[in-house]
Order: sequence, then C-alpha cells, then structure tokens
Amino acid sequence: MAFPPSFRDSRNDSKSGARSGSGSLRPKSPDMKSGGARASGIETMKTVVANSSAVSVQGREFEFTNADFERVRNLLYKNAGIVLSSSKHDMVYSRLARRLRSCGDQTFAQYLRRLEQDHGEWETFINSLTTNLTSFFREAHHFEILAEQFKQVKDKRPIRIWCCASSTGEEPYSLAITACDAFSSLTPPVEIVASDIDTSVLAQAEKGVYRRDRLDRIQPTHLSRYFVPASGNDGSHTVRTELRRLINFRRINLLSPAWPVQGPFDAIFCRNVMIYFDRPTQYGILKRFVPLLRPEGRVYAGHSESFMHAADLLRSIGRTVYVRLDSPLR
Repeated sequence: MAFPPSFRDSRNDSKSGARSGSGSLRPKSPDMKSGGARASGIETMKTVVANSSAVSVQGREFEFTNADFERVRNLLYKNAGIVLSSSKHDMVYSRLARRLRSCGDQTFAQYLRRLEQDHGEWETFINSLTTNLTSFFREAHHFEILAEQFKQVKDKRPIRIWCCASSTGEEPYSLAITACDAFSSLTPPVEIVASDIDTSVLAQAEKGVYRRDRLDRIQPTHLSRYFVPASGNDGSHTVRTELRRLINFRRINLLSPAWPVQGPFDAIFCRNVMIYFDRPTQYGILKRFVPLLRPEGRVYAGHSESFMHAADLLRSIGRTVYVRLDSPLR
C-alpha cells in the first residue's frame, strides 16, 4: 500500500474477521492477485471500454463513464502501483462520489481535472481508495518468532523494526507489546518505524484509542498492563504513553524514489501489502529492502504472500519469514 506508499492496505484473513495488507499502503478489497507483468498491467490500464463516453448507471447522482473509471485505474496504478480490478467500478464510484460532493464537482471528469491541479486532493484521493482493516496480533506466529529474535539480540544493541503498513496502529502496537514482554520493561531498547500511505489512518494510530471490540485479541493481562480506559462509557481503551514512545509514525510511499528511513533494520514487517502490486513492483520494493536489513534481519510477509519470484534477493526460512541470501540464519 499503503500504496505508493504503503497502501496498507492489509487484507482480511479468516481469523481477523477484518481486512490486507497495506500500509499501509490496500484499494478497498481489491480482488486481483499480485502476479502479472507490469507491462501488461499498463496495457490493461490504457484499454478504454467501448462507448466510454456513455453516461453511467441511470439514477446515479454523478456521471461516471467507463473512460472516467479507466482514468482512475491508471492514476492509481501509476502513483501507487496498485492494479485495480475492472470489477471495482461501483466501488470506485461509491468512494469518490463523496469527494465530488465535498468539492462541489458536478462530474467525475471535473473532479479528475481537479486532481491535476490540487496536490492536496491527491492524498484524499488515495485515502478514499484504500482499505485499512487489521487487528492486534494478526498472524500470531510472527510475534512468537519476533520474541525469539529479541531474546537472541538481548542487551547487545538497540533493535530497529520497520512496519510498512501500520494502518490504524494495531500491528505496530502489537510489535511494541511484544518488545515490552520480551525485555520485561516498558522502555525496551527497541525503535519501531510505522508507516502507511493513508494519512487518515496514521492519525488514528497516533492517538492509540481503540473500541472494546477491537481489543478482542488482547489478553486480559496485556489489556491491564498496556492500556488504560478512555474517557466515556463505551469500553474504549488507550495505549499507554510508554508504548507510543517506542513508535515513530510517518507517511511513506513504497513507490517513492527515496524512503525517509535508514537501516539497518532487524525486522521489516511488510505483511499483506505486496498482494496489491504486480510482480515487477514487488521485486523492486524487495530489492530496496535488502540493503536495509542486517545480515540476520528478517522480512515478515503476509500469510497469502510468497516472495519466491525474488529468490535472488531473499530466501525463506519458513512460516512466511525471509532473510537475505548471505544471512547466517537457516
């Protein structure tokens, strides 16, 4: 995701009952696989359905032609690397119609012209077309592996982690809780960079306030240790200040030519993000990950993701965890 960023877009799995990946940087519930060549993706984006000038579905508030839809797909692919399925016509209309009302535009063509002139609207455009569904301790085995990684490094040096698709914060806070548990301290020697392409979810993440139903995966002991009741009577909780101090939230587009991060990292969590990119885009991102990793560093992928097409960059050590080719880990 997000994700010209990190569309965080993280994708839902059966256990989370929610989301993929992002980053995040996720369009809302895209149904395309990450495979396929970028070149073919571009050609698809350039294909405009016949009768593209026709008015959209009768009864809709705004005119939304096939040409408008293809232009949205092309813009999303060019700027975020996301391949949007041709079946998402209605989803795009629903998400962006809100922006037309807010901006006072009468047609999608008028709104898309606005995008060319209003840089600030680009951010809202991206935010509107990304999904951010996640949960605490999603794919729990990764946090068990990370805890072992912490123990191996223990007190030797500070540990650095990059969470590429932080969404509303559940993943980076899960990382912070894992660190505090491993070191039996609220101030472990751990720094977490949490990024996403969607600024609105980053703002939520920084607040660290969660409804009670969002905390279902949190153990009672963790809830009392790392959260405090929020004001009001709805059962919401806020993460402790000590946890928030471990995390640096920032907007990062994974397609940007330069990332505002520096290695080395002990772990890069890039889970349920790559599923929104075609393979050439995935490969380019993974290639940039490698020099940011310590020799014993790990890249954590989502349960439905495989980086076997980048076998010249990373190798699997099992359970959707990858290391550099020269890593001493087996």
